[in-house]
Amino acid sequence: MPIAIDACVAQHQGDRREQQDRAAILPHPRGGGVVLAVVADGMGGHTGGVIAARQVIHTARNNLESFSARSDAPHTLLESSINEAHTLIKASRFMNEKDPHSTAVMLLLQPARVSWAHCGDSRFYHFRGDELVFRSTDHSYVAQLVTQGRITPEQAVVHPNRNILLTSLGGAEPPKITLGESEGPQVGDSFLLCSDGLWAYFTDQELGWVIAGAASAREAAELLVGRARALAKGDGDNISLAVLKMLDASPSARQTTSAPAATAGLLSSQSAK
Repeated sequence: MPIAIDACVAQHQGDRREQQDRAAILPHPRGGGVVLAVVADGMGGHTGGVIAARQVIHTARNNLESFSARSDAPHTLLESSINEAHTLIKASRFMNEKDPHSTAVMLLLQPARVSWAHCGDSRFYHFRGDELVFRSTDHSYVAQLVTQGRITPEQAVVHPNRNILLTSLGGAEPPKITLGESEGPQVGDSFLLCSDGLWAYFTDQELGWVIAGAASAREAAELLVGRARALAKGDGDNISLAVLKMLDASPSARQTTSAPAATAGLLSSQSAK
């Protein structure tokens, strides 16, 4: 069954002095149903975070251009993109006299495979309908405490050290990268990549309800940003997200369903070329 990708990127500066996040959805330049989504949450003082986050997107785009779905491993693309961005961000410290750092979360969609990677606390979510299939685990101090059973997930949300990361791109140590993979996407699947400026205001179930209930990826993004801004009450962080909804692209479905707001590409049930 052919699958259409209804996709949208959204950002909001929040109540910060500048937008240091970056996000992108990048169709492969040679097509083949390959799409790379990236969200990077920059850190490092004035302009430093912008430098770092921009480098993550730039490196991912360059590596995607040389990626071959036939011969290259998806995790190699994702891991090398994060490691190369880390090296270049460290180098920029000497040229710009900044202390740039960034998180990174990436999703590579192919017709027969879904692969993802992350470093830091920007998250990856996979929903089927409104049910959570998978959510990445943050590389943060409080996430480690939750894993160890020392605090509950509810306590983590209000923990005073919830913003402390255990790893990032641009740090002294090589970035810790967590990789994941599943079989090809199905109609009804949706994927969310986002910075902590968004997910901090929602439970996993609430995110699933909004995305599944929205008529399009754009509507879902607008609803999520609007709700996060309302809950921030004038003290919100930068928000960045990418929403990708998998739709039935068969002729019969197109006759009965309105067109999506934004389409990033088309996946067929056959292998990518």
